[in-house]
Amino acid sequence: MVIIMIYFDCAATSLYKPETVAKAVCDAFQSVGNSGRGAHEAALSAGRVILQTREALSDLFRVGDPARVVFTSNATESLNIAIQGLLKPGEHCITTVMEHNSVLRPLYHMEKLGVQLTVLPLDSKGYVTPSQVERAIKHNTRAVVLTHASNVTGNENDIQAIGEVCRKNQLLLILDASQTAGLLPIDTKKMNLAVLCCSGHKSLLGPQGTGILALGEGVIPGPMKAGGTGMDSYSHEMPIKLPEALEAGTLNIHGLAGLLAACHYIEEVGQENIYRKAIRLAEIFIEEVRSIPGIRLYGDIDASHRVPVVALNLREVASGELADELSQRFGIATRAGAHCAPLLHESYQTVDQGMVRFSFSHYNTEQEIWEAISALRLLEEEYR
Repeated sequence: MVIIMIYFDCAATSLYKPETVAKAVCDAFQSVGNSGRGAHEAALSAGRVILQTREALSDLFRVGDPARVVFTSNATESLNIAIQGLLKPGEHCITTVMEHNSVLRPLYHMEKLGVQLTVLPLDSKGYVTPSQVERAIKHNTRAVVLTHASNVTGNENDIQAIGEVCRKNQLLLILDASQTAGLLPIDTKKMNLAVLCCSGHKSLLGPQGTGILALGEGVIPGPMKAGGTGMDSYSHEMPIKLPEALEAGTLNIHGLAGLLAACHYIEEVGQENIYRKAIRLAEIFIEEVRSIPGIRLYGDIDASHRVPVVALNLREVASGELADELSQRFGIATRAGAHCAPLLHESYQTVDQGMVRFSFSHYNTEQEIWEAISALRLLEEEYR
């Protein structure tokens, strides 16, 4: 069944994918076996899909060595591996109120085990600055864990500068790039990233159930799970060699086939072209709705560089009610509530109301943007 709607929930997942992605997944169902579990063509075909996808992502993120691209089921698993596998009791970690629960909850877990935690507030425009990070460093600071861009406000942190702070102080920088991977340029070396974590199903335009954990040189988290890898089967321990050290069990090879096709699509169309189309739609939306009485926008909406995510509220209307009205009456899909970012909502004092998030893709059209603007204008009149 094809669902007909105006889809503005791309920060949750990209609903519309390149046709080549769906074809690659379907073809993989008929052609790939299990990599490392045989020398027959189906197993070898699976191995080629995995290797080619590692190479494509290594090139996209400037990792340098495809073996340091580890596959997971999503960004949440990647972040858990990084946080739980690199931090130890007695060490100190810096994070921010911008974070998604996929960062916060693993950190709270490690805090119970003895890791000290500092959570940085937002500055006046809704960012966390490099100077804030530098001031928070202690003698036992081990890592900084933060988002590249907020999944609520769309604000983009200055990772290049924060990475330089980490380099000077010999800290691990663990980046949640869930909202930026495939959309904004990411250079793991220039940004001084120890770990890059992201999902494959958002702006990378791949299938759900795919995640990436890209590691800097010399960075190997302890594994969260153990099992078969297709090699060293008589050893009691997991292999120490990457990527097998962190990839116990069968990978989602069908999903990786789709992710590989998505990487090829991004390369062919151009990441910058994809970004420019999506952000232009966001800019049109912001420019029009900011003048609607009763609409409150959150974050730095005038930023020269951000991701195409816009959060708003209408008067005191509950965000869930507004999102339902948009969906049921106008066929517009958004997301309401806390967006798994509780500390950010505490900062903006929207815990009770939540926010309605519009997140755009280059697959959206200007006509869809104008329909959403018209819907908000009408609803504002009705709720006035």
